[in-house]
Amino acid sequence: MACDTSSLGCGLDILESLSNDSISDISENWNSFCSTSEYLLKGSGDLSFSSEFVMRAKNLSKHGLASLIEQHFLRRIEETFERNGARRFWSYFEPYSNAAPFETNKDPILEEEIQQVICKALEEISSEKQFQEKCLLLLAHALQSYEEDKSQGHANPDSTRVYLFSKYQLIVSSVLLASLPHHFPGILHWYFKGRLEELSTIAAANSEDEDELDMDDKMDLDEKRKLPYKCGNMDSDINHKYAIFSDNNKLVKNIGMVVRDLRNIGFTSMAEDAYASAIFFLLKDKVHDLAGDDYRSSVLESIKAYIQAVPLQFLRALLDYLGDFTSCDGPSSGLKSPLASHPSLCYSGTGVPSEGLVRWQLRLEYYAYETLQDLRIAKLFEIIVDYPDSAPAIEDLKQCLEYTGQHSKLVDSFISSLRYRLLTAGASTNDILHQYVSTIKALRTIDPAGVFLEAVSEPIREYLRGRKDTIKCIVTMLTDGTGGNPNGPGSSGDSLLEELNRDEESQENTIVDDDINSDDKQAWINAQNWEPDPAEADPSKGSRYRRKVDILGMVVGIIGSKDQLVNEYRVMLAEKLLNKSDYDIDAEIRTLELLKIHFGESSMQKCEIMLNDLIDSKRTNTNIKATIKHQPQSEQRDLEISLDNLNATIISSNFWPPIQDEAVNLPETVEQLLADYAKRYTEIKTPRKLMWKKNLGSVKLELQFEDRAVQFNVTPLHASIILQFQDQKKWTSKNLAAAVGVPVDVLNRRINFWISKGVLAESMGTDSADHAFTLVETMNDTGKSGTIDGGCEELLAGDEDGERSVASVEDQLRKEMTVYEKFITGMLTNFGSMALDRIHNTLKMFCIADPTYDKSLQQLQSFLSGLVAEEKLEFRDGMYYLRK
Repeated sequence: MACDTSSLGCGLDILESLSNDSISDISENWNSFCSTSEYLLKGSGDLSFSSEFVMRAKNLSKHGLASLIEQHFLRRIEETFERNGARRFWSYFEPYSNAAPFETNKDPILEEEIQQVICKALEEISSEKQFQEKCLLLLAHALQSYEEDKSQGHANPDSTRVYLFSKYQLIVSSVLLASLPHHFPGILHWYFKGRLEELSTIAAANSEDEDELDMDDKMDLDEKRKLPYKCGNMDSDINHKYAIFSDNNKLVKNIGMVVRDLRNIGFTSMAEDAYASAIFFLLKDKVHDLAGDDYRSSVLESIKAYIQAVPLQFLRALLDYLGDFTSCDGPSSGLKSPLASHPSLCYSGTGVPSEGLVRWQLRLEYYAYETLQDLRIAKLFEIIVDYPDSAPAIEDLKQCLEYTGQHSKLVDSFISSLRYRLLTAGASTNDILHQYVSTIKALRTIDPAGVFLEAVSEPIREYLRGRKDTIKCIVTMLTDGTGGNPNGPGSSGDSLLEELNRDEESQENTIVDDDINSDDKQAWINAQNWEPDPAEADPSKGSRYRRKVDILGMVVGIIGSKDQLVNEYRVMLAEKLLNKSDYDIDAEIRTLELLKIHFGESSMQKCEIMLNDLIDSKRTNTNIKATIKHQPQSEQRDLEISLDNLNATIISSNFWPPIQDEAVNLPETVEQLLADYAKRYTEIKTPRKLMWKKNLGSVKLELQFEDRAVQFNVTPLHASIILQFQDQKKWTSKNLAAAVGVPVDVLNRRINFWISKGVLAESMGTDSADHAFTLVETMNDTGKSGTIDGGCEELLAGDEDGERSVASVEDQLRKEMTVYEKFITGMLTNFGSMALDRIHNTLKMFCIADPTYDKSLQQLQSFLSGLVAEEKLEFRDGMYYLRK
């Protein structure tokens, strides 16, 4: 019988030393061995061929041709397996090569069909493999028998068998992998995903039945969804879940048989990848489902309970099944998975997890933490907007980051969100500051050391420094319980007044220099609690800068100088005090006392004097009115308006910000009232005299018409305007401006208030530039819908057209910096062009006499920007030039 001589090369050298009889015997045995090998591998099952196959193999081995027959038989097995095993196996999956992606395909019929195809294909190829292993075992016995006879029983009885089976396993794996279709891993993933979904549904249904017995009927449905798996009594619950999977042993057995067959044909890694990816896919879906967009409750414990209840119990049952049915010493063991535990490490039913199960648990928990972390980081902007309601989500994120250590991902993602959604021209400064405060509060939970908070907040701080109203908004947040945004989404928790009201001891680290002033005991406590900075910390900033995350200190640090903030607060306080209609300043006193703790008493001294002026004014006002009661009847002046209707705010002008002074002619009766008040003040406070700021204050009016009476609370100028119509019903703008004592343009701007309220009507006069104003006596005389009936309308100084009682900080700075304008002009004349830093340093060097230059770089930049706006300077490429 002819046979393949390509496999004889390894033994031909032996023939040179043999006799003709030996060569004839070898030839006869070789031809018979080749023919019986073909019959065996074809599966004839004839025992006579088996015995002859063994005998011929032994005879050839006696001639030293053992390696030759091994190679020949393995080559024949490879060809047969490729023809009868691999090709047929892959043919089952050819119809699905053009199917839709299995991850998105939800066809249950196709899923059931593929499940049957996988089981059938694996069953056939495993049967073929088992048959070939039996044939290989015959050869192993023949060769082993010869070795035993040769060594007289001293040879290793299993060495030949182990060698042949290891070679055969490599042959099977290489043949199958060489012809692996690209869509087969997707089919496996889909199969395991479907089976795991089925098991998960069984476990979830069982858990819901138990939860219905334990939960209150009135519990919110959303809360029930958040508790799909019990977290309490974990050990007994895990054992119960394991019992659920054990009770459904048919489904687990089917999955185990598929895994075992895949490992048997050398697809150990592929099988593990398939069911691992399916497990991770389901776990990811579960994390997304539990997390959702509700940040008011923690979901981490529910996720961990799900891992214990479903994936781990499935893996435990699967590994137990594989351990029971897979022998490490058997010929069908295949390649052992690195995550599959050795039978000796499995303690089924004892509650002690195997090594493989522990490794799986670590993998699953890390994946769950990372998935939840990515979800929360992607929605961190919304979470911080909802803070503190979203505190549970922040706590979950903190635990995830502690587990994964991916803090840099949070920093990069959140900075990107801030730049895209917050740090834009469309966002108000108030909204940015509210978000900044919420960011500090939320991230200090995640990062108590402030390292990552420092990186996240720097873009916000840099952006806010470029906004002109930042200081004003910060001061408003410091002094106003509504956070300076009563109409916005912020609440009182967004304001810095909340921080001011905290315990004074919690504010001991507000100023960086506190380290220097701390006593020995505190220094020792700080030394004991010291910890090194994280690796991500900025090495240019020492640890003491981030010893404690202080909200107030970080917000105030945006400005860079506390003097600027104090000056803005002084202006705002003056505006508020001058517009008060009473002497109730308890809230302002409380705020000032808290600010003194943070900024020092010396910084707030002028503000304290301003409040004392209000207290003294109340006392003086009471004393002046008391003199009227004790004055003899004959000495009392006959005034149209009683002094009881006048309350004066007496200020120490040297300690107040510059007051806006605007000339206004008040009615004669009011002038008399003020003169009488000033006289009585001089009698009490000799030799002091009052200098009235007639444009400041508020006037309560009641206007009586033919068909209505309306009350107003307005500025003195508005009151003076309307009182002119008491005796004369119609005025032109020029005459009325002359009577009131203000320019025509100012009059036209202020009188709009009365026109808008339907009190006055405007018409064109004889001169187009001279309008006429007429008093509206009845409702029928006007179609104005803005007319009010009986209510009280308020319009105080600063409420209209941006008018203020006190000069703003910018106006004060511009006035103070005007003296340096000549210096700057002279420098630019000599040098041609200069950068901001050089101008600043030159002014500091030469302006040492009175007035001394003590302004900051930001203040100088603001002043130079004003000169550019006035077209006195030019700014190009970072350099300032004189405008030609």
